[in-house]
Amino acid sequence: MKKEVGLWIDRRKTVIVTIENDQEITREIRSNIENHVRPTAKNRVKSTKKTAETSANELQEKNFGDNLRNYYTGVISMIRSADSIWIIGPGEAKGELEHMLQKEGLGERIVGIETVNKMTDPQIQAKVRVHYQAY
Repeated sequence: MKKEVGLWIDRRKTVIVTIENDQEITREIRSNIENHVRPTAKNRVKSTKKTAETSANELQEKNFGDNLRNYYTGVISMIRSADSIWIIGPGEAKGELEHMLQKEGLGERIVGIETVNKMTDPQIQAKVRVHYQAY
């Protein structure tokens, strides 16, 4: 039997719905990533000399990127065995996860990507169920 996964993702949480052998399992992963604030124009230094402020901004950017990669790696570890993966969500996280799945050699399992707004867990479950019934 096929293992079908649909997931709703943003940078704060992922809701994974797995359908296999007529059983449906829903799991949630939280990223624990704080809001990402990019430096404003007035905080950017225009000289070639690095300051403590720019170093702090660079460190913050690096930490955010590392935390995001770790979050996506955790999501991938939970869906790696899926035969098909359908990704939905409101923002950039869909594309970022798709990119990581491609790098992991799992891109051919992606059956679609769709932009949707915030949804409750039951709404996500129903949407995934309907998607795979029609698929």
